[in-house]
Amino acid sequence: MSTAAPAPASTPAAAGEELLVVDGLRKEFGGLVAVDSVDFVVRRGAIASLIGPNGAGKTTFFNMITGVYKPTAGRVVFAGEDLTGKPPHAVTQRGIGRTFQNIRLFQHMTALENVLVGMHSRLHGGIIRSILRTPGLRREEARAEQRARELLDLCTLAGEEDWIARNLPYGDQRRLEVARALATEPKLLLLDEPTAGMNPQESDEFRDFIGLLKRDLALTVLLIEHDMKVVMGVSDHVTVLDFGEKIAEGSPKEVQRDPRVIEAYLGTGALAEGRR
Repeated sequence: MSTAAPAPASTPAAAGEELLVVDGLRKEFGGLVAVDSVDFVVRRGAIASLIGPNGAGKTTFFNMITGVYKPTAGRVVFAGEDLTGKPPHAVTQRGIGRTFQNIRLFQHMTALENVLVGMHSRLHGGIIRSILRTPGLRREEARAEQRARELLDLCTLAGEEDWIARNLPYGDQRRLEVARALATEPKLLLLDEPTAGMNPQESDEFRDFIGLLKRDLALTVLLIEHDMKVVMGVSDHVTVLDFGEKIAEGSPKEVQRDPRVIEAYLGTGALAEGRR
């Protein structure tokens, strides 16, 4: 794993304070309640996981945090600012980055170009500077490319800068999505089922990679994940949804032992796997 990395997103002194506070978040689609009045807190510097069976409302919850969906009720407060109902680009500018359950790379662009796209909201080129190709613009572009290469290196994609995204192995495409999200300079990184489709070895490697993001970048991570070995191995705090309602939360060990969680989601086989 490379040690090249951008500056940390937060400082140790700030660790532990409430970074994301969700109050009574609710989403209705017609007569269907997808998320039902959920309260939720993520503390700065933590790795928090959101788990639950398929259809529990996890991705809908992510989509409300990131502005894809406007909540029917409730509030989303991030770093002290109310982001409820703000559009995705505004949420990204405030410091929330994300990946998607289904990979959404620019498939016909190179890995480097994908990461540079992620930096767009942080660049200051402007139309006039772009037309005139000013020295300041060229310096900014050079810095952006250097940073993009550092992020690719961090995500173990060094040497693959010029690969077309669709030609990368599946696991590398997942890592490229993370590199692009990191390019937005997030304080909070949302990962939506990042190990989906990976084999056990790839999942273990990605679990270690999530730990690296916390350790080396001081990032706060919110994770949706079905692989209980990943969840229980990396999380500081776990919240469980079932049919859009929060049914449990606590440390991984506390959640593992909760009868409601076992009944709704984990089952005895998954529980034993998470304890290995």
